Amino acid sequence: MSHTHLLVDLDGTLTDPKPGIVSSFQYALRELGCPVPPMDELLWVIGPPLRVSFPEAGVPAKKVDAALEAYRLHYRAGAMFDAPVYAGIPEALSGLRGSGMTLIVATSKPHVMARPILEHFGLDVHFHAIHGAELDGRNDDKGDLLAHIMAEEGVDPARAIMIGDRKFDILAARRHGIANIGVLWGYGGATELNEAGADRLCESPDRLAHWIGDLAR
Repeated sequence: MSHTHLLVDLDGTLTDPKPGIVSSFQYALRELGCPVPPMDELLWVIGPPLRVSFPEAGVPAKKVDAALEAYRLHYRAGAMFDAPVYAGIPEALSGLRGSGMTLIVATSKPHVMARPILEHFGLDVHFHAIHGAELDGRNDDKGDLLAHIMAEEGVDPARAIMIGDRKFDILAARRHGIANIGVLWGYGGATELNEAGADRLCESPDRLAHWIGDLAR
């Protein structure tokens, strides 16, 4: 097989994190006395690092650390598990792993939160490794995270594929010359993913193997 490693995003790709992430974001805004938009107006916070999203939501720079602390308090209290697995994902991961590919999670979420979420839903068994950002902000940037993964795991970018639902996944992959697939069941959408330069778009989890094979050809 020409491609040996799959780098897989978490939020919006494996699970639907809307309830947990947005409610925690709202909690943090409320704690800081900032205006709190309704849930459907905050879907844009799913994907980018929170250190970027809080200022865009009106949190003053000097209060971003306090916002992160409030968010994590609410998130770790149980909201982190309010993220149902998308239908077809376990079967897709099982098939891809069975084909001989090495699967690695690459998420901007801190890895100390990503691991228990994947374990909670029984998805961790499909992955060789789980990589994410550090709590202090290191590897918040998805491109930096991919560089870290390649160094730590010995991943050849010419033989890897990045799978994700937002432009951040696609742009990070392109930065390192990694083939990529944008998934349409998450929060980016076809326009965002195409504008970022996605190599392929996948409409459902059961089609992932098809598009991976198409890239290989």
